[in-house]
Parts: sequence; structure tokens; C-alpha cells
Amino acid sequence: MEPVQALPMTDRNREITALVTRERSRLATFIRRRVSDPLDAEDVLQDVLHDFVRAYRLPEPIEQAGAWLFRVARNRIIDRFRRRKTRPAADVIADPDDDGEYRLDLPLPAREAGPDALMARSAVLEALQSALEELPAEQREVFIAHEIDGSSFREIALRTGVAVNTLLARKRYAIRRLRARLQPLYDELDI
Repeated sequence: MEPVQALPMTDRNREITALVTRERSRLATFIRRRVSDPLDAEDVLQDVLHDFVRAYRLPEPIEQAGAWLFRVARNRIIDRFRRRKTRPAADVIADPDDDGEYRLDLPLPAREAGPDALMARSAVLEALQSALEELPAEQREVFIAHEIDGSSFREIALRTGVAVNTLLARKRYAIRRLRARLQPLYDELDI
């Protein structure tokens, strides 16, 4: 294996600029779908891009820069939710382009909407956590991997050895159970 030659800094800066330009929009969309507060989403985006620039200038190049950016973004989002001691599951709704059958689609009350909304939000998050714990392990694992961790069904299939169609079915059953379990609370809270 031949040693990797370091690029001159101007060439490296051009590469960084091209990669950021190419990936920024997709990365911002990925983050906004998982972080409800626009300011928090922008903070995460800036942190990820800052980390990328610093890491890209290291002697060892980043292979698969796009995958690296999304992995770092996912980790930053998880860290942000852990610091706040909240569960991101209800904040992270499936891709809006997905078929509605695969989406939970139960909105959370906004944090800024006052004390009643904050209490309702807390009740929904608690009920969601409880409902997740009640799911069969296989359904819970695919739901969390796809919704919270942001893994694609293909990534989950490669990691677990379970067929994509089986994973889709498990998630569909999880969504149905979660909807059924949470809908009475939504009706009671009139959300």
C-alpha cells in the first residue's frame, strides 16, 4: 500500500469547500427532521461542519465524507438530547416522504406554548416511552434504529442479517401499536 500524499492546504481547502457545498443542504434537512428547534438544528449543523473542517485537515483523510458527516450529526443530536435528559423518540418523526403507514405522525405540543402544553408534552413523552417498552423487542429495535438512530432499513438489514421487508413489516406493526396506545392520550389532551 502506497503512503497517502498530503494535499497542499489550498487544494485541501477547495476539497472541503466542495464537499460542504455538496452535502450541506441534505445534512441540514437531516438535522431539521430530528431537532424541532430551528436554532438548535442550526447549532448542530455548524458544530458538525466545524468538526468536519478540523478532521479533514488532519494528515489521514476522511474516507466517505458524506457518511462521516451524517454519522457525526446523528451523534451530536443524540448527545444534545441526552444533555437535556429527554428522549428524542417523539421529536424524531419518520421521513415525510415515507408512506404514512410507516410514520407515527402524532405531534408533540411545542415547548414554548406555555405550562399546559409543557405538561401535555411531558405526558406524551412518558406515554411514548412506556409504549415503546411494551413493544415486542424486534419491533422496538427496528423502530428505535430507524427513528432515533437514523439508520436506513438497508443499514439495519446489513447489521442484523434480517431482510429489509421483514424490518419494514416490524416497523409497520410497531407504528400501529404505538398509534393505538397513544391515540387515547391525544384525544384526552385534545392535541
